[in-house]
Amino acid sequence: MDSGIRGQPEERVSEVDQVSHLAVDIGGSLIKLVYSSSNETSGVEKGETASDDILEVSNGSDNYPIHYGRLHFAKFETSKINDCLEFISSKQLCRSGSWHHVTSDNHRIAIKATGGGAYKFADLFKEKLGVSLDKVDEMDCLVAGANFLLKVDGDGKFERVSGTSVGGGTFWGLGRLLTKCKSFDELLELSYSGNNRVIDMLVGDIYGGTDYTKIGLSSTTIASSFGKAISENKELQDYRPEDVSRSLLRMISNNIGQIAYLNALRFGLKRIFFGGFFIRGHPYTMDTISVAVQFWSKGEAEAMFLRHEGFLGALGAFVSHESHSLGTS
Repeated sequence: MDSGIRGQPEERVSEVDQVSHLAVDIGGSLIKLVYSSSNETSGVEKGETASDDILEVSNGSDNYPIHYGRLHFAKFETSKINDCLEFISSKQLCRSGSWHHVTSDNHRIAIKATGGGAYKFADLFKEKLGVSLDKVDEMDCLVAGANFLLKVDGDGKFERVSGTSVGGGTFWGLGRLLTKCKSFDELLELSYSGNNRVIDMLVGDIYGGTDYTKIGLSSTTIASSFGKAISENKELQDYRPEDVSRSLLRMISNNIGQIAYLNALRFGLKRIFFGGFFIRGHPYTMDTISVAVQFWSKGEAEAMFLRHEGFLGALGAFVSHESHSLGTS
């Protein structure tokens, strides 16, 4: 596989490429697109640059018989859905192709779609692009997308065991209010140069710089995220946006890691796979989640990460073109 996602793809489908499938996952924060193109050479065309947003596929499996070609990935903020529609139109992703199919009543269904936005924006897709959304169940798609990336030939069975309202949308929402960043990527980039210890209260801040050895807490362990803000005579503008972003990222990553481990513990699982666009291949996010899982499991469990993890739902909708095991509305 190629390396992780990097914004919107800049390459255009070349004349020898034939778009065969298109699927979308429309969430509350982001819209994710996955589409495939076949190429006679299965390589990079003259004048085209290989991109981290392309996944080469040489074969598939019985469940997901995608034989060869490229998978392309793109993302947009849901609030900017018109940009997404323009992207689909400009790259001619809704032209006639094998991913169009006609129902018995002669109604053309163009795009496989999952996520809440598949219902919310169905009329907009029809109005702007003249296509309908063939809705696929969100949880089915997440499982199918993970299975596709892992090349697992599973039976599609799953159980939702828990959840949390704290995630990527929380990071972006609070971060936008606190730092005035204009995009998720800008907020994430800001965190690289931040120092969360300026804002987070550490165990050492409470215990005079020493560890709390009795219960195994080091002096650098976070005792309270944003805890120093209540004991200092400072306003929001007195803190650097970089430090706020870093603290926020650390807080959410730690909690995701802990919640995931506690659920894995219930079922005796040792490997935990993380997905979603909150991660998007960001090293510090993955490191924080990994440390949290290691800390709470005392080293017995391991955090695992998939490349293109933010596109699991869109990938699941994508493979539903070939698989009839997913439920549709």
